[in-house]
Amino acid sequence: MQNHVRRRALLAGLIVSAATPAAAQQPLLDSLTQSDASAGIRGALSLAATNATYRLGQPDGFWADGRVRIPLPGPLGQAQSTLGRFGMAGMLDTLHERINRAAEGTMPEAGAAFVDAVRRITIADAIDIVRGPDDAATRYLRENTETRLTNLLRRPMRDALTESGAFTVMRAALREFRLTSMSNDLRDEVVAFSTEKALDGCFFWIAREELAIRRDPLRRTTDILRRVFG
Repeated sequence: MQNHVRRRALLAGLIVSAATPAAAQQPLLDSLTQSDASAGIRGALSLAATNATYRLGQPDGFWADGRVRIPLPGPLGQAQSTLGRFGMAGMLDTLHERINRAAEGTMPEAGAAFVDAVRRITIADAIDIVRGPDDAATRYLRENTETRLTNLLRRPMRDALTESGAFTVMRAALREFRLTSMSNDLRDEVVAFSTEKALDGCFFWIAREELAIRRDPLRRTTDILRRVFG
């Protein structure tokens, strides 16, 4: 009787096992791969964001790199272009440089914000990123964090612009061109525009860093990066 009960229990177990959908068992079979993918993507993006913001945070990180140099926004940029043809854009050229210096000064905060955002990547997202194109991780980061990062960086950017003397130069330039009525509006526009362009520069270099990690074995500095991208 006992043997009969055991056989029935064993048969029931086999039937249940056979009836379990393969998709339900897959997470167990692939758990190591999924875990590796998640850790690898987080590691790659953390490394890419850290390298990118460190690079941009150096003296001339924005100012000397035409690919990410922040232009003057709107009417300021137009005036700089027009006056520059007559050698009269001195104050606006100074403002242009100081905006870029301010952006360089916000990169420590940007780096910390990026690394915090990377921690939020899910395992499912990580799997898609590993299988995606060479900039898949950067695209994911931008799509899911740009609004939050913009809000986080706006205050540091305003502080940096103030400390760099950019607003002082801007007020002097507006007085010279008799445009002082635009001062308050332009102040907010410069902060928003500079923040947006600083993040553009970050994502540009994060994408370059991601590409290097994916393609260059020497850039895979940890075992998990080598396992995922090797």
